[in-house]
Amino acid sequence: MNDIKYVILDFGKVLFKPTTGHWFITPKFIELVDINKINIDEFNNNIKLFDDILARKVVTQEEEYNLFYDFYSNLLKSINYSDYSDELAQALAYDITYNDTKYTIYDDTIESLNYLSSKYKLLLLTDNWPCVHNILKKYDIEKYFEKVYVSSEYGYEKKDKIFFDYPINDYNIKNGEGLFIDDNDNLLSIAESKGLEVMLMDRENKNIDTNHRVIHDLDSLCKEKNYR
Repeated sequence: MNDIKYVILDFGKVLFKPTTGHWFITPKFIELVDINKINIDEFNNNIKLFDDILARKVVTQEEEYNLFYDFYSNLLKSINYSDYSDELAQALAYDITYNDTKYTIYDDTIESLNYLSSKYKLLLLTDNWPCVHNILKKYDIEKYFEKVYVSSEYGYEKKDKIFFDYPINDYNIKNGEGLFIDDNDNLLSIAESKGLEVMLMDRENKNIDTNHRVIHDLDSLCKEKNYR
């Protein structure tokens, strides 16, 4: 990657994955909610009804807890979950905010970050909430990043385009100097419009239809001799 000075990484499906395979169904959720009483398709479809809640600007974990209380309260009511209670919504909100078992780190993440940080300046750009800082500290990997950009703390998500401007302007990243890696193909197109080189991370081998360069793990990136 001869001309690359900065590698900008996404968090989800790049460094970590949801432990259960679902971002909003945590291990504790499975304990507290009777999945047999939920229409999972309706559950998934209704999540987008509350995008305005998930997109709130929140900076503290207390604010994050309140966000997820409103989210789970509205979501479970929208699917008419028969065992809904205010206490249940509170418990789910507390768990997703403070319980770090909701995410599982990929086997190659730590070693790859250690290597990449010796070659490039690393930045994290994630659509996420304040809890991500504790996750990074737990695995002692926050030290590898020059800066961590969490969408809720800025009030913008990657799809809003302006979110990319923060790292680009902060570090004066010129066209071709930054490489952005994400698992969302649409976001790569936005990143390209900002002058970034891009790669699509396909950890799950979904064979995504894309015009972008695809990698399946970070280890393969570490073995690259020449990116361009």
